[in-house]
Amino acid sequence: MTSRHYTQGQADHTLFYKHSDNGKCCILIVYVDDIILTGDDSIEIERLKEFLSLEFQLKDLGNLRYFLGMEVARSKAGISISERKYVLDLLSEVGLLGCKPAETPMEPNLKLGTDKDGEEVDRGRYQREKHLEAAYRILRYLKGTPGKGLNFKKDVNRSIEVYTDADWAGAVNDRRSTSGYCSYVWGNLVTWRSKKQSVVACSSAESEYRALSHGICEGMWLQRLMGELKLSYTKPITLYCDNQAAVSIAHNPVHHDRTKHVEIGRHFITEKINKGEICVSYLLTRQQVADVLTKRLSRKMFEEIMGKLGSTISPVEARLNGINVVIGSIQKYMSCKGACLASIGPDQPAEVVDDAPKNLNPGACLYTRTQSMLSCDGSHRHTRRLCPCA
Repeated sequence: MTSRHYTQGQADHTLFYKHSDNGKCCILIVYVDDIILTGDDSIEIERLKEFLSLEFQLKDLGNLRYFLGMEVARSKAGISISERKYVLDLLSEVGLLGCKPAETPMEPNLKLGTDKDGEEVDRGRYQREKHLEAAYRILRYLKGTPGKGLNFKKDVNRSIEVYTDADWAGAVNDRRSTSGYCSYVWGNLVTWRSKKQSVVACSSAESEYRALSHGICEGMWLQRLMGELKLSYTKPITLYCDNQAAVSIAHNPVHHDRTKHVEIGRHFITEKINKGEICVSYLLTRQQVADVLTKRLSRKMFEEIMGKLGSTISPVEARLNGINVVIGSIQKYMSCKGACLASIGPDQPAEVVDDAPKNLNPGACLYTRTQSMLSCDGSHRHTRRLCPCA
């Protein structure tokens, strides 16, 4: 790639890019033997395809539809990414394809330790009974949302925003805190992480401050990546924290009693603020979307935050009347409750088109007319049946 004047990304070493004289860019992303080509320089993309086909045995699969377990679908609303096939394969592997779905991935206020979490179970699967039950609940949640994913849309917003949160002393055994952050670029969620802190925090302000430091590192990485690709963004990067003490320490580092345990992080954050690279702002706890990464939430709060994160039903799982879903050569209409999906393979991901029949009532149940169907639990095939909601 370097022989063709491509530059390897320093923020991401799997990325190669080339800027042309007319301001356009061609980007290559590689993972082992899977490659994505993108950019607005269509001429250079075709040249790169020819070069790669001469150097390697290459198969051009056309527009991106399936990559590393992720299904990609396009519509006028934007780009939707989900892992529907991976989720269904996972449920089939553990024998939970027909289980009862759960509304949330974890029970509210659940605390997991290691000493008193029930009897030991098969160590080849899990060590403690409650831990195994918690893992099964996550799978039951995935059963109810196999096609749920992220939707990326165009937005006039050109900012980078990072939400940070911490669950102070949440670990039952060692009382360490958990940091969580999620970042938005141009109004779309792009990265998120939840990680146990390496030391015990003496106060909630300290744990939130450490989480704030992790979020700043992520924002700096995004800033570096966008700089390499010459993508514009509004400066400074905005960080949101729902702990007033942590925000106060970030802006006024003369809190010696509260900051003596986080001296390095304090100097790091103060330096970035003074340079104008970041702006730390306070927001209300009910507006903190990073809570989903650090706490066990109720169904209402969980669904509200997931909506703010951009989580949406993929086109395959769409339950909106009048949506026409095309799967390879199979055309079908979902029932009003989304029951019984068509048989879908990894080489036949779905697309949404806007040519639904005009002669159907808005409230009518649009049931499938395909010849090959799966039941709701995937246990058997059938050719046709009445809609369960009738």
